[in-house]
Amino acid sequence: MAVQLAEQSSASLLPATGLVSITRALERGLGAIVSAAAALLVVAEIGVLFAGVCARYVFHRPLIWSDELAGILFLWLAMLGAAVAFQRGEHMRMTAAVGRLSKRMQSFLDVLAIAAPLAFLILVIDPAYEFAADEAIITTPALELSNLWRAAALPTGLGVMLVMAVLRLCTLGEWKLVGAAAVLIGATGMGLHLIGPALIPLGNLNLLIFFVGLVAILVFAAVPIAFAFGLATFAYITLTTTTPSTVVIGRMDEGMSHLILLSVPLFVFLGLLIEMTGMARAMVGFLASLLGHVRGGLQYVLVAAMYLVSGISGSKAADMAAVAPVLFPEMVKRGARPGDLVALLSATGAQTETIPPSLVLITIGSVTGVSIAALFTGGLLPGLVLAAMLCIVVWQRYRGEDLSHVSKASLTVIAKSFVIALPAVALPFIIRAAVVGGVATATEVSTIGIVYSVLCGLLLYRRFDWRRLSPMLIETAALSGAILLIIGAATGMAWALTQSGFSTALARFMTNLPGGAPMFLAVTIVAFIVLGSVLEGIPAIVLFGPLLFPIAKQIGIHEVHYAMVVILAMGIGLFAPPFGVGYYAACAISRIHPDLGIRPMLGYTLALLIGTIVIAAVPWFSIGLLR
Repeated sequence: MAVQLAEQSSASLLPATGLVSITRALERGLGAIVSAAAALLVVAEIGVLFAGVCARYVFHRPLIWSDELAGILFLWLAMLGAAVAFQRGEHMRMTAAVGRLSKRMQSFLDVLAIAAPLAFLILVIDPAYEFAADEAIITTPALELSNLWRAAALPTGLGVMLVMAVLRLCTLGEWKLVGAAAVLIGATGMGLHLIGPALIPLGNLNLLIFFVGLVAILVFAAVPIAFAFGLATFAYITLTTTTPSTVVIGRMDEGMSHLILLSVPLFVFLGLLIEMTGMARAMVGFLASLLGHVRGGLQYVLVAAMYLVSGISGSKAADMAAVAPVLFPEMVKRGARPGDLVALLSATGAQTETIPPSLVLITIGSVTGVSIAALFTGGLLPGLVLAAMLCIVVWQRYRGEDLSHVSKASLTVIAKSFVIALPAVALPFIIRAAVVGGVATATEVSTIGIVYSVLCGLLLYRRFDWRRLSPMLIETAALSGAILLIIGAATGMAWALTQSGFSTALARFMTNLPGGAPMFLAVTIVAFIVLGSVLEGIPAIVLFGPLLFPIAKQIGIHEVHYAMVVILAMGIGLFAPPFGVGYYAACAISRIHPDLGIRPMLGYTLALLIGTIVIAAVPWFSIGLLR
């Protein structure tokens, strides 16, 4: 089921002669070095975070420097992981439109998918070094180290990717295509530079030009998503504002440095570990014994599993990484279509945005003053409403599933499979209990899951293949780097939207809407679906929460009810193609090509939209449990 999301051009299959042979050897050597370093960083992260948990709750002597060291290592892991993903051709691309073109044009766009990131890397490498140099004067509070130790990860990772891009273009050996791509990119850049003075007076119209028009062109031309976002943001800031280009790097740093994101690579590794130790097989065996004889049974299990584990890590990407590797292999064996699987996984990501302890709920409470306890209570039923809507689609799609080869399990078989699966089934509850009980943070809890899984594999299931650890660590680093680079680029775009004054203009427009509360909620749904497609949830909430929540309260909408509508609408945009970042994260985690999930996603998106409208129309689903 593994699919490379950025296929190498067929031109790379040319005979290895001369320069091509040398550059291939250099690329392999550099890739091996960076992969080894990234794998070691994953191990280091696990060790540092687990040591912090043990020191605090076993020895009662907290390591005050553990989070700080983990943060430093994490940025290096993100950047080197992104470089590994670049070398392996695993940065996410949208190739739905490209697939309809001629082979020669597809080859050209494959080259462009390397040349466009190279252009971005050339543009930002100097600002990245300047940013790192500026950070050198800052000293970290616990370790008392220069912040250069952390910030240097940005120019290093970008520099490594730049070298890899040059080597990859040389490796292709198709000099005509490379030249054509260079001319196209150069001409476009020169054209934008020349018309730059004419763009400045356009004001917020530039948002449409760069963040809708340019991003759409790049995405549909199959340029990797992260670099499409980065190019559009860099062009907007440098051509239409007086803001220094180092801001792009600073915002990328901010986006990739949230401590909560530390759980992403660890949950990715945990998912791989669960599969390798046999825990996944035991869990799927038990779930299959319960629902395997039901049409679409494991699809229902996926919806329920995401509801149970959602919010544990604070990162939706980490939630999906914990669930998908457990269920997908068996679902594929039962005939599920890969495109439908990634679409359902993405839809469940949107479905469970309101499930506590959601970081988005905490953020809303912190920036708007709404009771976090009320938000936690109010978020439970909306998630169930959307789960029911998704299950209706699953029933419709799998009602004709052939289960002639599947028999209903007896009570004895169910009981036996439950005993075998109990250690695996207990893992989500252990993780949630650790978070809710305060034993570990959302970041640290993933290390508890890793240690628990290792012990189960070694002592209970007696299945632990040490030879697979190194490839698993490298895969973890590459997948995490691809996801985190998208988040970093999206954060830069969010900052640009903030500085443009777009958020204030939106609030003013919505205040003056006719039709009262129903119209306000309807426009909120549409607006936040659009915003969710280009913004991460937390930046958008920080931008628009303080502006829109007072307006909603003034026209009689309960603040918890409004919070649920906002979060669910944003979730639809975040997880719906072609622009939703969450959708590409789901594709990367499941190793399924984005093209395959677009059509199946339409039905699930419609179900999510209907569910959101129902929740908006019936406030009881959001506030009924508060009374």
